[in-house]
Formats: sequence, structure tokens, C-alpha cells
Amino acid sequence: MASKLIDLEKRRYDSMKKYAIRQALEQLDSERPGFVPKPFVALIAAYEEEGNIGPVLEKMPTLVLGEPYTTIVVVDGGDDRTAEICRTFPEVIVIEFPVNLGHGVALQVGYRFCIERGAQYIVTLDADGQNDPVELPELIRDIVEDRSDFVLASRRLGVDTTENHFRAVGVRVFSFIVNVMTRQRLTDTSTGYRGLRVSMLADVIDRLEQEQYQTSELLITSLKRGWRVSEVPTVWHPRQSGTTKKGSNWLFGFRYARVVFKTWWRER
Repeated sequence: MASKLIDLEKRRYDSMKKYAIRQALEQLDSERPGFVPKPFVALIAAYEEEGNIGPVLEKMPTLVLGEPYTTIVVVDGGDDRTAEICRTFPEVIVIEFPVNLGHGVALQVGYRFCIERGAQYIVTLDADGQNDPVELPELIRDIVEDRSDFVLASRRLGVDTTENHFRAVGVRVFSFIVNVMTRQRLTDTSTGYRGLRVSMLADVIDRLEQEQYQTSELLITSLKRGWRVSEVPTVWHPRQSGTTKKGSNWLFGFRYARVVFKTWWRER
């Protein structure tokens, strides 16, 4: 009986999630009928970041590697003005969920949108100001020039100006664990600032399950399926305002570790 109830709840939640995503995409189609992104897309998932998203979008460069590009913000529900602020930037495409579905879901919807509408390259960056958009060309250069399929922006190769020493230790610990699992020599496997080849995403998208802590899932899955991963240095800035949505350090570490081991077991 209990298993039937759990299954019923899961089916109910899945139906609600699909409905919310459909509502968001239908709203986009009504706002931007027939929209087709540029080959390169800067993708941002944002949840209640009204104090940060405006300055991030203001810093977006005009061109990347000499070419125009598309900025897409997936607004993951929330009760603040994040979506409203994004829409004040005419060049920004907004996919707005009516409810909060999770950071991983927001990015997966963005990935599928880019796959289905013919984009070739994506860079994901945070909505809180920790990533500097001026670095976008370096995240995509090796992919465009066919030296990599997945580029990580490493704060250990660059400069981390934040003061969360617990997270800094966590970056090292999780990088060590992921390297042992995948036989790599990566320095920062926890970064959400990364360049991605869309054909790689098309290969792995149906294997992605995580609704929140999806960074390691995407990386481990891509490595296990033979895609090339490299790193470039980055400057990591403190959050401009507000507090992290990832939870306490210990809770985040536990949940992140669970995703790492679950993904490795699935893909081994």
C-alpha cells in the first residue's frame, strides 16, 4: 500500500512538473513567436535573484568571439521581481516557471530548448554575480576550435575571492573523488560556470535526473560517455547580495556527495 501511495505521489508530481514547464514554454512562444537562438547561448537559471540578476545582465558582453549570441534566463518560480527585471532587457529571452522546480530542472529545460532549436554551444553561469560574464569567450573557445566538448571554469586555477573556507575545502575533496572515479585530473568539479557542446548535451540529456544538485551528474555522465573535458582559470566573486539557495554547508556537502556516488554507480 505504501509503495502504491509513493508511486501515486511521484506520478502526480511529474504531471505537475510537466504542466508547469509546458506553461512556461507556451508563455515564451506567445512573447517571442518562432524564436530561434543564435548558435551560442548564455544560459542562466535564476531563483529569487532580483538583487543580482540586473547587474549580471548588464555585464554581458555585446559579442563573444566576435559573434552575436543569445542570453536565456530560466526563472525558476519565486515570489520576487527576477522575471520582471529580466524582461527589461529586450535582448534577453525569459523562460518563467510558474512554480519553483529546482535548479537542475531549470537547466535541463534550457538544454532541451537549445537542442530542439538548433543552438551549438552553451555557457551556463550563475545569476548571483559570482561569475564574470567577461570570461564567456574563454569558456567557449576550446569547444568552437574543437579541442574540448565540456569546459569547466576553475577557481583553483584562477582566483577565488570568496571567504567560505568550508566550500573551498569541499571543492578540493569532491574534485579528488570525481577524479578517482573518472581517471581525470580536474581541479574544480563543482563549478556551475562551464561551456558545453550542444551535441554532447543531446547525448546525455535523457540520463539526467537531478532536480537540484546537477553539476556533478552532468560532468560524470559526460566523462563516462567519452566526451572531452578541459578547464580554464576563472575569478570567482562573492555573491553580490542575498544568501545562497543551496542550504547549509553540511547539508549541501551531504546532498552533493550523494549525487556524486549515485551518478558514478549508475554510469560505471
